[in-house]
Amino acid sequence: MIKSIKLGLSQFTPNLGMAKRALCTIFTFLSISLSVQADTVLVLGDSLSAGYGMGLQQAWPALLEKRLQQESQDTDWQVINASISGETTEGGLRRLPSLMQEFKPDWLLLELGANDGLRGYPVSIISANLGRVISMAQAADIKVVILGIRIPPNYGARYSEPFFAQYAQLAQRFNTQLVPFILQDVAVNPELMLADGLHPTVPAQQIILHNIWQHVRWTG
Repeated sequence: MIKSIKLGLSQFTPNLGMAKRALCTIFTFLSISLSVQADTVLVLGDSLSAGYGMGLQQAWPALLEKRLQQESQDTDWQVINASISGETTEGGLRRLPSLMQEFKPDWLLLELGANDGLRGYPVSIISANLGRVISMAQAADIKVVILGIRIPPNYGARYSEPFFAQYAQLAQRFNTQLVPFILQDVAVNPELMLADGLHPTVPAQQIILHNIWQHVRWTG
């Protein structure tokens, strides 16, 4: 671009005013472009975030990207949904380094643990894996948001309550933002859950987005 401008000046030297105006337009465009910040959000989750039973564009991570882009004037947001149905905390921990290298995220939305809980894994092991994920992300200066999850009550309070409590404990320990329960007002409504009673429907995705949006500060 700069080379073509120089050629124009040499061929049309009398028209310096036009050339100057062209340069001003170019530099104004560049300054506007440089003033727009680009932020990447990585969603590391399981089927609750992977769009189980629906198209990816219907799932809450895609809705989050649209909301971020609508609400922000000076940031170009991109949401990378790296969630996989059936994912565990161990699997997420194993995949995170390559995801960080590929996408270089500014934010990590961590939604894992449900499959560990459904398999009855010890809460101490689940918490340890989640803690390692958080530590790895924070070491790379990535802002972490923990998305809390509950497991069905038939697992008994002795297991389900410590399982749920671990998310708030991790948020306090690592000083992260916390969404207490992403399925708030969803899990208790059969019309918003699939027949399996575990996965939210398409209409529920907007409620999940609301649950996340009201708890997360996207600045700083």
